[in-house]
Amino acid sequence: MPLLVWDYIQEYENERADILAAVDEVFRSGQLILGPKVEQFERLFAAYHGVSHCIGVDNGTNAIVLGLQALGVKPGDQVITVSNTAAPTVVAIDAVGATPVFVDVREDTYLMDVEAVAVAMTDRTRCLLPVHLYGQCVDMAPLLELAAEHGIPVLEDCAQAHGARQHGRVAGSWGAAAAFSFYPTKVLGAYGDGGATITDDDAVAANLRRLRYYGMEDRYYVVATPGHNSRLDEVQAEVLRRKLTRMDRYIDARRAIAARYAERLADTDLVLPSVAPGNEHVYYLYVVRHPEREHILKALESCDISLNVSYRWPVHTMSGFSHLGYGPGALPVTERLADEIFSLPMYPSLSADDQDKVIDALRRTLDTL
Repeated sequence: MPLLVWDYIQEYENERADILAAVDEVFRSGQLILGPKVEQFERLFAAYHGVSHCIGVDNGTNAIVLGLQALGVKPGDQVITVSNTAAPTVVAIDAVGATPVFVDVREDTYLMDVEAVAVAMTDRTRCLLPVHLYGQCVDMAPLLELAAEHGIPVLEDCAQAHGARQHGRVAGSWGAAAAFSFYPTKVLGAYGDGGATITDDDAVAANLRRLRYYGMEDRYYVVATPGHNSRLDEVQAEVLRRKLTRMDRYIDARRAIAARYAERLADTDLVLPSVAPGNEHVYYLYVVRHPEREHILKALESCDISLNVSYRWPVHTMSGFSHLGYGPGALPVTERLADEIFSLPMYPSLSADDQDKVIDALRRTLDTL
């Protein structure tokens, strides 16, 4: 069988009894939507991040959509973010009628270039949306200082950074709110879709709870618009609650795999991941660079090893966002990285033998270049 860049089957075998017990417990409870399992998970996830509120939603995209709306972002406003991200980050901005404004990224970490944010700000800027990409945090202190100077909120996109820390502080606890995805590939992944928005602000939390439930506070009575049907279900909440108790173990396993890649590939001409000062990387993805990427991808595919490119097309180059007017060369670092980056297999249950298979095939391929 081919070796995949991500695979949940071994993890499921290891945790099958607990996962099936979670499903059975919910099915026997008589409550499937917005019941005690969602409340328990929300309480524990908020506590993990040291904030007061967690609002479970149906997916990570809507976690951003609702987060933007709860923070007051409206049609015509501008939101500064990056193009080196999964498209849902930007789709969410578009969904609330705001305009995404892109800044370039740092070549060493692939993260938002905070110095570029000040240049990009206008009198229409209403939110800063940093993406904690691949498993580590954007430089938050200067970004928060800039946001405070202009009186605008920061919404953290933490879809790829569950448990990542900067100077000891966990991702998602810095801004006015933070959005998480629990898509199955994530560091904390559900067995289906799921998401959450967290905040320490009582008013923002109240708004988020209304937004996810049609704008209602009491059943059948809408108190404010817009409203959505965007609810985390009881089954996924209970699966996530149980997996949350194991999340730090998942992170330890990812770091061990990353350390082994780093040791065994250090003498190659691959550009390996760089960890920014103060960051504690969780290695959601193990992203490397090489100018001969396409050759490497094909060579490893011939060895039944699947690699991935996250992301081959920067969002500003996609036809769906051509109306924003970003031509070729607008974000030179982002565009250069998109031609060279690729991801090696990375998940907690990746065996040493399978990792050796990847490393050995990579080394053989690199030796021919």
